Amino acid sequence: MTDLSARSDAALAGTDTLLSVDGLCAGYGASQVLDHVSFSMGVESVCIIGRNGMGKTTLCNALTGLLRPTAGTVTLGDDRLDGATPEKIAKRGMSYVPQGRRLFPSLTVDEHLAMLAKGTRGKRWTPDAVYELFPRLAQRRRNGGAELSGGEQQMLAVGRALLLNGRIVVMDEPSEGLAPTIVDSLIDAVHRLVDEGVAVLVVEQNLRAATEIAERQLVMVSGRLDAETTATELRADPELQRRYLGVDA
Repeated sequence: MTDLSARSDAALAGTDTLLSVDGLCAGYGASQVLDHVSFSMGVESVCIIGRNGMGKTTLCNALTGLLRPTAGTVTLGDDRLDGATPEKIAKRGMSYVPQGRRLFPSLTVDEHLAMLAKGTRGKRWTPDAVYELFPRLAQRRRNGGAELSGGEQQMLAVGRALLLNGRIVVMDEPSEGLAPTIVDSLIDAVHRLVDEGVAVLVVEQNLRAATEIAERQLVMVSGRLDAETTATELRADPELQRRYLGVDA
């Protein structure tokens, strides 16, 4: 485990920086939640771990424009994103899979994807590509959002985000409430995205999901990214698991 500020440039050797977050602060009213959060990542998968109430969802909201930062910068490639609207941030290449999925109960799977299908022709991610990634969705394409299982809803939330054909996907607690087999599908999908050149930033509390999704693990404590560890170190150290995830080994 290393102090995040001491992470050497060598750790990103061979990986150009795609997302850079520097001194990000955000909160709600007079309550500051994020306290000068800084990190960078390339085209890779990275997990942000931590106990409940540490600011992980607030970080997702600040990155994706749902919450306006009070200080700091967010840069994706050459584009400054901090302070931009969610729509502009999505157009510049950052898509979001929110906690709770936020689907429309009465719309079918086809209708959810059709809302974002315009302009996807000729691009990597189209509705057909989403159905190829998640065959179960193809079988349920005429079912409404409320008729899907939790795992199917999560597949649809991920597929919807992919149709933006962005450079990075931010996922907030994607394994929450999912059966182990569905978690396996999610993990495989993340690895496939990275292999195809899409960065994935995942907030996760599930130890198995976090350590199989990404080797880089950034630890959030009280609104700060306090340390960086690896999936290998985390799996091998029950004390780290208890300290950062509340896992009772």
